[in-house]
Amino acid sequence: MSDHWASKTSKLDASSTIDAGHRAGGAESRRRFLECVTGGFGSLALSCLLHDDAARSAFGETTSPSAAIPSTAIPSTAIPSTMVPRAGHFPAKAKSVILLFQNGGPSQMDLCDYKPELQKRSGQFVRNIRGGNGDNEQKEPLMGSAFQFRPHGQSGLMFSELIPNLASLADDLCVVRSMYSTDPNHPGATYMMCSCSNRPGRPTLGAWTTYALGSDNQNLPGFVLLRDPAQFHSGGAMQVTNGWLPAMFRATEVRDEGSPVLNLNPNVPRPKSIQDNNFRLLSLLNHRQQERYPDESRLEARIQNYELAARMQLHAMQELDLSHETAATQKLYGLDDPVAERYGRRLLMSRRLVERGVRFVQVLAPAPNWDHHDELNKKLPVICRQVDQASAGLITDLKQRGLLDQTLVIWAGEFGRLPTSQRGHGRNHNPHGFSILMAGGGLRGGLAYGATDDFGYAAVEQRVGVPDLFATILHQLGLDHARVSFLHNSVEENVVDTRINKTRVISDILT
Repeated sequence: MSDHWASKTSKLDASSTIDAGHRAGGAESRRRFLECVTGGFGSLALSCLLHDDAARSAFGETTSPSAAIPSTAIPSTAIPSTMVPRAGHFPAKAKSVILLFQNGGPSQMDLCDYKPELQKRSGQFVRNIRGGNGDNEQKEPLMGSAFQFRPHGQSGLMFSELIPNLASLADDLCVVRSMYSTDPNHPGATYMMCSCSNRPGRPTLGAWTTYALGSDNQNLPGFVLLRDPAQFHSGGAMQVTNGWLPAMFRATEVRDEGSPVLNLNPNVPRPKSIQDNNFRLLSLLNHRQQERYPDESRLEARIQNYELAARMQLHAMQELDLSHETAATQKLYGLDDPVAERYGRRLLMSRRLVERGVRFVQVLAPAPNWDHHDELNKKLPVICRQVDQASAGLITDLKQRGLLDQTLVIWAGEFGRLPTSQRGHGRNHNPHGFSILMAGGGLRGGLAYGATDDFGYAAVEQRVGVPDLFATILHQLGLDHARVSFLHNSVEENVVDTRINKTRVISDILT
């Protein structure tokens, strides 16, 4: 056997213990075992709470840092089938990610990419600026920003007057001003920013992360989505899909009003005996179906979700109850401001989630989003008022609690806006150059990385593609982006699709 194949075999052997008890032929699964010894599904939550560590140990699952995760494509018998924490490829700087996805495309030259030349030449016509849905050459003149910029912090980073709270954290922020993407349309660019492909269907970053690392809290979902109930932005559920990874790695949506998780409890209360009988029957039917179709991940995910729901009935309401937060903390997120309150609730909830061990939280922008094709000078201040205080409050709160060093916060849209006007008072889509903000998780603060041209149109210095961003995020989580992979249709797929993307970790922004 060659050294190459010996190496791959040893890696597979190291990871094949994951869920071995559940997958091994003829062996009783962990769930069947628990069903027998606890008298049915209705008692499963208590069993999980009391015997969780023992059950993991007995069936080859472990929380030990020495437990290896798959480092190459693996057969279905070794695919992680639980959210039990798994170690990365090397020591991690970050434990959790909060992605504040600013759907619609914020205008970088009006927020954090100050361009004196654009101001100077506002109203002039220039050539070779392309954008919009068709990435066509623009026929309208340059349009300078109507908003004032000034330097902030010891770093002197420039921010506009629209985001004073984020600007006050300049020395904690890493501003990447040289992002670029590959699609000028909302759906494709959204897929790209969430899954590293502008085609729908690939697993999203949150799904890959929980597939590789699991989650530290078995009573809450490992991957959570928080969004404005009034709008599911362009891209829809594909922003949080598991793609062709096992279905359990898809995001669970949590609400910031009413019951945090829909359908967690029956609408009409039932006696416990009836509920227990229903659970036992459902468990029996699920296991019979699972024996017939052992590789059906959607059924496995359903069973996992039922188990999680049983545990969440005991824990979720208290874990997600914001009334336990102090008045000062609620004010920090803007909960006393009717304009900022709804987005602030979602960001405060995201802090509670990562504080309790949730691995990946994705928060979508408030409605109607950042897509300002017209009336930019009127609409942009409104959404900044909705988002700015809570975004800064989240970073401040994490830092005060000692969580920022282990939590990577990303503030990013799917693309930016053009320096030319649209209809005289808006800006069109621009994938060629835009900015994102990051904080925590082992990144350098007070740093502006890369640059766009004099007008803020295209990234020209230290260009950063979405695959580079993904690779850097995973690196901070202790993962090698090329080694987090999955065998799909006989192809070894990885997070950033290294077959077609040349990808690098942006080492200059790391501490």
